[in-house]
Amino acid sequence: MTEGIYDLFESVNTPHYSNAEGSQRIADRIDVHRFDYRPELEGVRVAIFGVLDGRRSGDNEGCGAAPQAVRECLYRLTPHSGWQNTIDLGDLRPGITEEDTAAAVESVTAELIQLGIIPLVIGGGQDLTVSLYKALETLGQPSQVVTWDSRLDFGADPGQCTSSNFMNEIILHEPNYLFDYNNLGHQGYLTDPDTMELLEKMQFEAIRLGTVSGEPEEMEPILRDADLVSIDCGVIRGADHPAHAKAGPNGISAVTACQLARYAGMSDQLKVLGIFEHNTDLDDRDRGAQLVAQILWHVLDGVFSQKSDYPKCSLSEYTRYVVDLEEVDQEVIFYKSGKSDRWWMEIPYPIMKGNQRRKTQVVSCSYTAYQEASNGKMPDRWWSTFQKLG
Repeated sequence: MTEGIYDLFESVNTPHYSNAEGSQRIADRIDVHRFDYRPELEGVRVAIFGVLDGRRSGDNEGCGAAPQAVRECLYRLTPHSGWQNTIDLGDLRPGITEEDTAAAVESVTAELIQLGIIPLVIGGGQDLTVSLYKALETLGQPSQVVTWDSRLDFGADPGQCTSSNFMNEIILHEPNYLFDYNNLGHQGYLTDPDTMELLEKMQFEAIRLGTVSGEPEEMEPILRDADLVSIDCGVIRGADHPAHAKAGPNGISAVTACQLARYAGMSDQLKVLGIFEHNTDLDDRDRGAQLVAQILWHVLDGVFSQKSDYPKCSLSEYTRYVVDLEEVDQEVIFYKSGKSDRWWMEIPYPIMKGNQRRKTQVVSCSYTAYQEASNGKMPDRWWSTFQKLG
């Protein structure tokens, strides 16, 4: 489909931005699909595309108009000094049905991933996360998904996929490649206790708003292991992003959202990122669109700053630390990258009966985890991963 991928997209009507102050704009650097020009895909690092369909967003349907509003703000920003080949494919035409749109998003995303291009998807409802997840199937390997959301999108009518219950379809999808799932920023008073209990039984994790806001740097290892990051703009507090039907007084701040976005982009594991539910009908002086554009700027900043750390290089290149936890009779092995100063843990699979050869799984962690182990405490991330491997 590589040659015909542009047939699915509306070209971009690129606005003209003055650079009277002498500074460049992203509009000057990004390679844009226009009515008379189609950028080459070879050698592209990142591909941005919009989705003009918010029909499954309930009362937030105005999110279908998000791409152009965000693009207007993104193109005005100053490009990164380490800019890499980035294209704007344009806006994916909505299908006759919601299912048609979902299938097109999946097809395009899978094609880009196979080409080694990171898709950044703007607009539409967060139900499109299902399409991004299905696109990862082409890799044929376990996937890790991270969502940012003030609510946990489970429950409701299992027969209909919407922005408020799309996680049902991801959890139940066959074949099941989902190794791990984390949600960042849920608020306890918006969360069904039964859903929290369900996540715990499945050994997945939801991290509350207070923890994310108070320790954003501890979210970096979680985002570093993510293949797919899906952002519901409703996770951001309404004062910073008013353009959402359920915008509330509490939420992740604009500063924290940009910090987390850079962490996501810096991950050598990242395959695709989507930012959804920005409702242009409810925006105030484009403040919400400006923030979404700045979040995307920080994602790009992270991508352009990637260090080609693990899994793109061997752990033999790293400094190895072994901590012996005598109380639980377990060695915990850590690795530290000399390129980025980031940390990883090696976690053994439980020994299978009749097979004494022990495989291991390597997961990202923070320096805090190493400090905990050095003080005799088993890091929570080690233990939770070990349980999944069993």
